[in-house]
Amino acid sequence: MMVQKKTRGQLIVLSGPSGVGKSTVISELLGQRQDIYFSVSFTTRQPRMGEADGVNYNFVDRAEFERMIAAGELLEHAEYVGNYYGTSLKVIQEKLDAGIDVLLDIEVQGAAKVRAKCPEAVLIFIIPPSFEELSRRLRGRNTDSEETIAGRLQKAREEYQQIPNYDYLVVNDKVSAAAAEIIAILLAEDCRTRNRLHLVEGI
Repeated sequence: MMVQKKTRGQLIVLSGPSGVGKSTVISELLGQRQDIYFSVSFTTRQPRMGEADGVNYNFVDRAEFERMIAAGELLEHAEYVGNYYGTSLKVIQEKLDAGIDVLLDIEVQGAAKVRAKCPEAVLIFIIPPSFEELSRRLRGRNTDSEETIAGRLQKAREEYQQIPNYDYLVVNDKVSAAAAEIIAILLAEDCRTRNRLHLVEGI
C-alpha cells in the first residue's frame, strides 16, 4: 500500500517514573520503527554505567546548559532531582518540517511545557504494573541508595498526579507489549483527519 509522505512529522512525548523501563521500551520501539527520530536530551547529570554521550544523553556542565537556556535554544527544560534536562528546539523543528516523527523522553514538567508550545504533540505516560513493582525495579538496578530510591518513589507519586494531562497511558508489564501499544497509538494518530487532509486536496 502506497501512502504519500507526511507533510509534517508527529511530535511524541514519552514520560514515566524513574525505574519504569522507558529506555528499554524506547529501544524496542526504535528497533521496530526505524523511521522515528529519537531526540537525545541534554542533561547536567553524570553518566551512568554504560551510558554514552550523544546516545543516551548529551552530557554538558551547568554553565553550558544555562547558556542554552539564555540563548533560547531549548524547546523545554526542567530541573529534576538536582540536575537540568532539556530538549534542543532547532533539531526537532528540522525533523518535523521534513515529515519525520520525533520521540522525546522527558519528565512531566517538560511535557507540560511541550504541550503548551506544541498543542498537537501526542503525550504518552508509561506506568509499571503496580507501584510495588516500581519499587522492586528501582532496587534491582543497584545504582541508588535507599534515600535516593525513597526520593524517586515520592517523585513518582507526584508524577502520577499529572497522568490526566496525558493522551494515552501504557502499562510496561512486558516490554514488547508496551512497544506494540505505542506503535498502535502512532498509527491511530497518523490516521487523524488533520494529518491526512493533504491526501484529498484538489479533489
